[in-house]
Amino acid sequence: MIIILNWNGLADTLECLESLARLDYADYEVVVVDNGSTDRSVETIRARFPHVALIETGENLGFAEGNNVGLRYALDQAADYVLLLNNDTVVDPGLLTALVKVMERDGEIGVASPLVFHYGVLDEIWAAGAVINWADGSTQRLRAGERAGKDESICDADFVTGCALLTKREVVEKTGFLDADYYLYYEEVDWCVRAHKQGYRIVCVPQAKIWHKTSRSIGASSPLVSYYMTRNALLLLRKHLAGVQYVLSVGRNLVLTARSVVSTFVKRKHACRRANARAQVLGVWDFVRGHLGAARMPNQSW
Repeated sequence: MIIILNWNGLADTLECLESLARLDYADYEVVVVDNGSTDRSVETIRARFPHVALIETGENLGFAEGNNVGLRYALDQAADYVLLLNNDTVVDPGLLTALVKVMERDGEIGVASPLVFHYGVLDEIWAAGAVINWADGSTQRLRAGERAGKDESICDADFVTGCALLTKREVVEKTGFLDADYYLYYEEVDWCVRAHKQGYRIVCVPQAKIWHKTSRSIGASSPLVSYYMTRNALLLLRKHLAGVQYVLSVGRNLVLTARSVVSTFVKRKHACRRANARAQVLGVWDFVRGHLGAARMPNQSW
């Protein structure tokens, strides 16, 4: 089962669905979960792709809970494998064949991701899995900016990005669904950490490929991104660390955030980032207050 979450991204979703129609895998279904779109996505997708299941949530539930709607549907349909796929991606025809082959070969692998390339650039890698810096909760994509080679082997990672994540039914049943408290960003990090704790490997499969348009929904440098990345890194640390390690990691995270915020107001060249700095402060404050889920952004010009 392939799950695509759509929120006012009609053009991207149509291109993604067109690429999925060229998959060489014999047996798969596609479900589009529409997160309360207002751009005629539902009507257009139904008309253009009548064979695709379409679930309307009626509101924007965020990335985590929107995908959970699809995951519940997939489990109800007795799917053996589930692929979470961003709507702003285009897939190689051999994507599913390569991913499933690796997972069938090694029962310890619970999550697999393709090599993710920049859209419009055939061989420039955007991500080949990612790692977590537990010292402050930050993350880093592996091999970003590199070129793909030939005959590469699968590689382990701390997590894989949610833009393309294949998992098994049993992993979902043991690990649970995505944590809706994150709403957007870090939910796949947390999910992969939980899968690791269940004894599963997380891998990137270089024989599988997709091309990703990156941050089409709210923009890569928007205040909302700064808010969620700030708040949710702290949430990840709270969920998975304890004692002295937790205190030290949160302390370092807050120091780095403070430095970033102060620099935007002290250095004139960083003045353009002040809206993001205010969002970072709100992210920390909401974490302290326990305000999770969708951002409670004030109605003002950031």
